[in-house]
Amino acid sequence: MTAGALQWAPCDAPGNPGAECATLTVPVDWADPDGPTLGLAVARRQATGPGTRVGSMVFGPGGPGDSGVERVVAGISRFSPEVRRRFDIVSFDPRGVGRSNPVTCSGDLLAQRPSPQLASQADFDATVAYNKRLRADCRARTGPVFDHLDTLQTVRDLDALRAAIGEAELTFHGSSYGTLLGAEYAETYPHRVRAMVLESVMDHSVATTREFLRSEAIAAQDSFDEFAKWCAGDSTCVLHDRDVRTVWHGLLIRARQGELEDPAKPGTRLSSADLVNKIAFRKFYTADYAGLAKAIAGMASSGPLPASPTSVSPLPPSTPVFCTDWRLPVHDHRQYASLVDTMNRTAPDLPFLLAIQMTAACLGAPTANPQGPLAARGAPPILVSNALHDPATGYPWAVSVARQLGRSGALLTYEGRGHGSVTRGPCMEDAVDGYLTDLAMPPRGTRCPAVAS
Repeated sequence: MTAGALQWAPCDAPGNPGAECATLTVPVDWADPDGPTLGLAVARRQATGPGTRVGSMVFGPGGPGDSGVERVVAGISRFSPEVRRRFDIVSFDPRGVGRSNPVTCSGDLLAQRPSPQLASQADFDATVAYNKRLRADCRARTGPVFDHLDTLQTVRDLDALRAAIGEAELTFHGSSYGTLLGAEYAETYPHRVRAMVLESVMDHSVATTREFLRSEAIAAQDSFDEFAKWCAGDSTCVLHDRDVRTVWHGLLIRARQGELEDPAKPGTRLSSADLVNKIAFRKFYTADYAGLAKAIAGMASSGPLPASPTSVSPLPPSTPVFCTDWRLPVHDHRQYASLVDTMNRTAPDLPFLLAIQMTAACLGAPTANPQGPLAARGAPPILVSNALHDPATGYPWAVSVARQLGRSGALLTYEGRGHGSVTRGPCMEDAVDGYLTDLAMPPRGTRCPAVAS
């Protein structure tokens, strides 16, 4: 792959001019480089200060399932003005996502997903059988790339992209699930890294299903606790004079009974799992506590719908990407029930978090890239950034990844809330900008104060 491999042209994006798009051809299976190929959708925005341009920086999107192309086309506001001035920002849709041979499955079959609330061994067996049927359907509709979706394949795609944009060394910013891509790139090609920011960090060394689920539950519950603490102490919270947990648990009861209306879809019922993951958890991502309080107050004051069973929302088609990267075995219903109990005791305010739903969705799936300790020997300094109160990638994961990187890892702590932190105030921006542009690593142990959301 060479720089000439990419033919840039303006993206078809009315209202968002300036982005350029291209297609990078890569093998479906890097173990068979002369075999079938697929086209990876790529996009870039050129540096706004060409006279001070450092080079290209590749953004690794999260999810799994986020489109890097859409992020670039939309304007890359997640990066500071200094980074946008000094770097071409390049991203891509990972294989199986967006415009890069997306995973395609039967909509009807996706809508039949069993509830993660498995009450018996028969329910457990039915879920395993459903997963097998869904994988066969998705494979038939998606094509051969379906069997090659793991992050180690995407690492090879990323290295091909590095070469195609003409960079001898990679400058990379990975966010959330994109940090797994960055970490495994540094492990595979440590001497091809110029600079790397891992923001909101996945810890792929978490070895067991119980450890994974418990750590996810701890992070989510911490965000609920922060929300409740904020509401009790801030008179602008619309629930300031009420017990937030009491109101919230009232909504959970109504949702379990099928009586809670979805505020986004009048007349339809909101399940307890969707109340947790689509209402609360999404607000935790941006630390929009005021917005969450308003949403809770609005639902609490709404009239009940006639009691009726609620449906389970389909998981994203990109779920197979997660399944191929995480080996989370559950042997039977008894063990599954024990795991659910562990999560509910760890996060009593947030039953059936997405993590247990993903675990159920991966039952019986093969894992090409299972967890293991990170060893990026020979890599240059890598900046690991995390909020202290991150609902999805808890702070202990960032501490663990920085420790695994050893001399190569430096942890930058944002003492605030939310998922994502690198532009939260001048302290964070200056530390990240100085590292990316001048390779000036902030002092070890740097902590930046929280700023108002």
